[in-house]
Amino acid sequence: MQLFLLHLDDALLTQPGFIASCERSGGRALDVQTEGSAIRLWGKDAALTRLRDRLRDGFADTRDEPKLCFMGSGDFHHVTSLLLDTTLAATAEPITIIHFDNHPDWVHFKGGAHCGSWVNRAAAHPAVSKIITIGVASNDLKNPDWKGANLNLMRDGMLELYPFERPSSRVRHAYGEGASHRQSGTTLHWQTMQALGEQNFIDTVLARIPTRGVYITIDKDVLAREDAETNWDQGHMRMDYLLHMLRSIGRRHRIVGADVTGDYSRPHYSGNLFMRAKKNAEIFLDQPRPAPSPEDAARVNSLSNLALLEMLQGVMA
Repeated sequence: MQLFLLHLDDALLTQPGFIASCERSGGRALDVQTEGSAIRLWGKDAALTRLRDRLRDGFADTRDEPKLCFMGSGDFHHVTSLLLDTTLAATAEPITIIHFDNHPDWVHFKGGAHCGSWVNRAAAHPAVSKIITIGVASNDLKNPDWKGANLNLMRDGMLELYPFERPSSRVRHAYGEGASHRQSGTTLHWQTMQALGEQNFIDTVLARIPTRGVYITIDKDVLAREDAETNWDQGHMRMDYLLHMLRSIGRRHRIVGADVTGDYSRPHYSGNLFMRAKKNAEIFLDQPRPAPSPEDAARVNSLSNLALLEMLQGVMA
């Protein structure tokens, strides 16, 4: 396993203790902040291609090794789709993506990728058998297809989504029934983590993974604020439970790659005036205010990153 720090922003640079631990573990740093500022929140295809080329160059001599990547703010979660391209080029086996997040990241987005749209790109890859999204507690599940969600992924059996807690969602179209949902008229009823209970939920997820190979992607906004400080609204999962889930998955499955996002950083965008204004307007509407103290965010996020580093190194060894 090869560890990488992808410096798409300065979030990880504010955590010297975590960086020192990564260096002792043989971690490598890739400074891609120039490319990161162009694709933060969302990016067009040309900018994403430039970043993908930089990552390919940086990964060139570790092509056949599983990679664990820490990559700053959850504003960059769409970079997961680029990491998957590299990971799946090095394996011939089908995989399941296990996605921990307070947001489903399933909206339609044309001409590029959004941090809230990358699941669609991942689902289109022929080596991806299924995506299992865990821990959503955000308002994205309120009238989801009105907000651009691609619920056809659930209808087609490509996606299972298990909210932390959510009684139901109103929808306009028919999406059938699956392991994580059932539909009655215009209402989707969810199979939630709370309803199943902690250990029963882990057993349920393990039974729903159809492949030996697993890719894990973690947005720390799935965690309660006691365990992370992010740029987004946050969920209710506690770190101990997330670590327990990772350990349980790692005991049964081969983890072919993993990434972690969800550190806090002050947004910086490059691009033309219209693009910067559009992104600033979007975060004004979607991201919570006031922002956390950068010092407090760095402290709590460094602790959570250290815990995730230790666990993921262990299950990916």
